[in-house]
Amino acid sequence: MIKNVIVGQSGGPTAVINASLYGVVSEALSQKDAVGNVYGMINGIEGFLNGQIMDMAPLRESGELELIRTTPGSYLGSCRYKLPEDLSDEVYPRIFEKFLEYEIGYFFYIGGNDSMDTVSKLSRYAEQTGSDIRFIGIPKTIDNDLILTDHTPGFGSAAKFVASTVREIAVDASVYDNKQSVTIVEIMGRHAGWLTAASVLARKYKEDNPVLIYLPETAFDPEVFLSEVQAALEDTANLVVCVSEGINDGKGTFICELASDVGVDTFGHKMLTGSGKFLENLVRDRLGIKVRSIELNVPQRCSSAWLSATDLSEAADSGAFGVKCALAGETGRMISFIRKPGEDYELTFGTEDVNLICNQEKAVPREWISENGSDIEKEFIDYALPLIQGSVTVPEENGLPKFAYRK
Repeated sequence: MIKNVIVGQSGGPTAVINASLYGVVSEALSQKDAVGNVYGMINGIEGFLNGQIMDMAPLRESGELELIRTTPGSYLGSCRYKLPEDLSDEVYPRIFEKFLEYEIGYFFYIGGNDSMDTVSKLSRYAEQTGSDIRFIGIPKTIDNDLILTDHTPGFGSAAKFVASTVREIAVDASVYDNKQSVTIVEIMGRHAGWLTAASVLARKYKEDNPVLIYLPETAFDPEVFLSEVQAALEDTANLVVCVSEGINDGKGTFICELASDVGVDTFGHKMLTGSGKFLENLVRDRLGIKVRSIELNVPQRCSSAWLSATDLSEAADSGAFGVKCALAGETGRMISFIRKPGEDYELTFGTEDVNLICNQEKAVPREWISENGSDIEKEFIDYALPLIQGSVTVPEENGLPKFAYRK
C-alpha cells in the first residue's frame, strides 16, 4: 500500500544538514511505486504538532531542491522540543492522529543526539500501539559525538572550516615577530572535543601553530595552562592556542563558569561561552603580554565557503539510504557510517538501534590526545583528513552565494 513520507530537521544546523534533506526527498520522490506525497515538517516535531507542514514535490519541479543541497542552515527550520519521557503522555496520540490524517507511513528525522531521542520515543510508541509507521534517524552534528557511527555529517565541513580559519589566524598572528603575543581561539564542543581537535590540521609543519590544543576530554588546570603558555612562547613568539568551549577541571566545573554564570537551554544543557575570554584575561593579568581571544561561534556550522565535498556527498547519500532502509521494513534505526579498514578511505552505510544511540556521547579517544593533554596525536589526523577532502562550488548570484529560502 502506498504511504506518504514526512521529514523534519531538529537541533543546531550544519553546513550539510540540507544535503541530507535533499537525499531523503530526492530518493522518496523517485520511489513512485511505494511513496505517495513527500511532506516536510516546518520547525521539526514541534511545528508538526501545530500543523506546520509543506509539500516537497514542487521543490524538485522548480529546481529549488538542487539549490537546497548546498544551502547551510535548516531549510525546514528547526526546534529543540523534547518529547515527554512518559509514553502515556497525551502528546503521543496527538502526533499519531496527525500521522493518520496525512497518511504517513515513513518518518525521517535529521538531527543529533536529542533528535535521535525523538526517533526512539516515537518508534517505541508505535511498537506499543501496533502502528506500522517506520521511523528512521538521519545523523547530523558538527560535534561528531554520536556513538555507533564512524562520524557524522556536518563534522567534516565544520572541521575544514576550523582548520582553514585557524591556519588563517596563525598566518595573521605571525606578521609581527618583535614582540610576544598569544591568540586564543575558542571552538565549539561541550563534552566532546572533536571539532577543536580538528585545529591540529591547520599546522603546515611539526610544532607549527596552533602549538597548544585543549579538549574537554582531559582535566584543565589554569595554572598548568599558564606554565605551558610561558614555555611555548620561548620557541613561538606569536602563539596560537585552541580551546574547546567545554574545557573543564575534570570534576564537573567548566572553566567558563569561573568567570560568569552560565544559563541552560530547554534540554538542561549549559550554554557555554567565554572560556577563551576567561583565559585571555588570565594571560593578560598573570603574564602581562599581548593577548586576544577569538570565538569562532556560529560560522563553524553555517559556512558554505569551506564545504567538504566528501561531507556533502555522504550527507546526501545517507538521506537516500535511510529511505531505502525504511522501504525495506526497518524502523527505530539510525543510519550509521562504516569506515572500511585500510589506508584508502572507503565508506559504507548501515543502521543501528536508535535506542542505543540517543542520550549517549562519543568522546575523542584518550590515546588520540597527548599525555599532558595539550596536543593531538597522529591517529586523529589520520582519522579526520579524509573527511575534509574536496571543494564544492556553491552557486552564486551577484558575487554572493545563492541559497534556497523557504517562502
